[in-house]
Amino acid sequence: MTAHVTAEIAGQPDCWRRAADIAAAQAALLPGPGERVAVVGCGTSYFMARAYAALRESLGAGETDAFPASDPTPIGRGYDRIVALTRSGTTTEVAELLARAEGRIPTLALTGVPDSPAGRRADEVLDLSFADERSVVQTRFATTALQLLRAGLGVDLTPSIVDAELALYEPLPRAWEQRGQFTFLGTGWTVGLADEAALKLREAARAWTESYAAMEYRHGPISISDRHSLVWCFGPAPAGLADEVESTGALFAADALDPVAALVRAQRLAVALAGRRGLNPDRPRNLARSVILTGAV
Repeated sequence: MTAHVTAEIAGQPDCWRRAADIAAAQAALLPGPGERVAVVGCGTSYFMARAYAALRESLGAGETDAFPASDPTPIGRGYDRIVALTRSGTTTEVAELLARAEGRIPTLALTGVPDSPAGRRADEVLDLSFADERSVVQTRFATTALQLLRAGLGVDLTPSIVDAELALYEPLPRAWEQRGQFTFLGTGWTVGLADEAALKLREAARAWTESYAAMEYRHGPISISDRHSLVWCFGPAPAGLADEVESTGALFAADALDPVAALVRAQRLAVALAGRRGLNPDRPRNLARSVILTGAV
């Protein structure tokens, strides 16, 4: 089975190169040092928003909060800017939030469809149509948006791109595909990536997946881990965590790759699991490319 998502996963390194170029050329549109910023999105885009918010604060670039687009909180908090991540630009919650912010807070939309409700309502737009996707499951758009924002923080994407090419080339460990339960962990800004990895396996393969901040995993969730589990940590694992996981019989993995490149490997695992289960990863059950609410803005 050939899936659109397979080609879209493979195209990420090239998309990230273009994202770096856009970040350099359009630096004035991106949040500046010291700005108080809210980042919003839905589903995968919300997880990317969370990763960026945590990374921006950790680098001392300014107070940054992430919210689901369905949460109107940013409108009443006096942010200097709202950044919206939306692949289709048609998601109702994003379009409504941008409409409420009009004339009150400057807004920037990163979208794959600039001529969309969200694109038309935002004050500024960064066109990521080159990273748009045919699959319902988001992969390259989400990572490209995050990488553009990382580049805007001064992060050199070159090592991440090299790592992503390695993640696409290396075969997945067979033992990973044979597990029945998957737990993804992160620390700091990579918690959002762990949440996204878990979502990919749920969407594409209907797998039993969970995700946690790495140290929180030990406060209860570790009880589900056994010899059928894969526990995967994005970024450096806290001291002693690997031993605790392995004592449950679970398989522990901690990538040495850049965390966004490691997410590429998780996307590949989701597609591989879908194939083993006879599922079409392009069309997850009960999901559509965009959530559009009848009667909304």
